[in-house]
Amino acid sequence: MRKRWTKIIKNWRVLRELFYLRFHGLTVFRLDFFAPFFVDGSLFLIQLLAFGVVYSNVDTIGSWGKGEMILYIGTFSLLNAVNMTVYFFGINTIPGKIRSGELDLYLTKPVSPLFRLTFENISPGSVPLILMSVCIAAYGVCRLDIRPTAANLAAYLFWIVLMEILYYDMEVIIRSVSLYIVSMARMEQIEEAGIDLCMKLPGIAFYGVYKVIFYLILPYGIMATLPVQSMVGGLTLRTAAYGVCVVVLFSALTCVMWKRGLRHYNSACS
Repeated sequence: MRKRWTKIIKNWRVLRELFYLRFHGLTVFRLDFFAPFFVDGSLFLIQLLAFGVVYSNVDTIGSWGKGEMILYIGTFSLLNAVNMTVYFFGINTIPGKIRSGELDLYLTKPVSPLFRLTFENISPGSVPLILMSVCIAAYGVCRLDIRPTAANLAAYLFWIVLMEILYYDMEVIIRSVSLYIVSMARMEQIEEAGIDLCMKLPGIAFYGVYKVIFYLILPYGIMATLPVQSMVGGLTLRTAAYGVCVVVLFSALTCVMWKRGLRHYNSACS
C-alpha cells in the first residue's frame, strides 16, 4: 500500500511538471497559445452547423427525438473535447516515436512511458470546446424539459468518466499496433470513420451486425449513448452492466497490448 501511494505521489509530481513545461512552451509564442482557441472553436461551430442541417428535417431517430439528439451531440462533443484537451496530442505521437526510435528515451526514464506520453502534450486551446459542449448538453436537457436531480447528474458524470476511459483505451490500443507493424494509416482511417459515424448516429440506431461492430468491436456506439440514457432514464441494469464490462475488457486489453508491445519493440539502438 505504501509503495502504491508513493507511486501516486510521484506520478502527480511528474504530471505537474509536464503541465508546467507544456504551458510554458505554449506561452513562449503567444500565437501558438491563442491560435488553438480560434481554430478549435471554429471547427466546433462548423461541426455544429453541419449537425443542424442534418437534423433539421428529422423528427426522430429510433425512439429519440430532437431533445435527446441535442444532448447526445453535446455529450459526444464533450468526450471528444476532453480527449483533445488532455491526452490526444500525446497519444497520437506514439507511432512516430516508435518509427524514429524516440521511444527509447521514454523507456529510460523512471516513470511509465505511457503515462508521460499521455500527459506531455496537454492542449489548453481545446478547453473552450469543453465549455461549449457542456452548453449544448445543457440545452438538450432543457429541450427535454428534464429537471436534473443529484442522482441524475452523478450518474451522467459517472458514465462520462467511464466512457472517457474507454475513449482513451481505444486510442492507445489502435496506436499500440504500431509496436507490431510498420504502417498505421489503415487503422487510423478505421478509427476516424468509426468516430465520425457514431458522432452522428446514436447507439440505439444500430441493429444486427452493426450493433456488434459498434457496441463491441469498435464500441464508439456506446460512448455517448449510455450517458444520455442515464440522464433521460432509459438505461437498463443490463445495459449498464454491459457498459462497465466493456470498459473493463478494453482497459485490460490496453494494458496487455502495450506491455507486450514494449517487449516486442526493437530499440533504435539494437
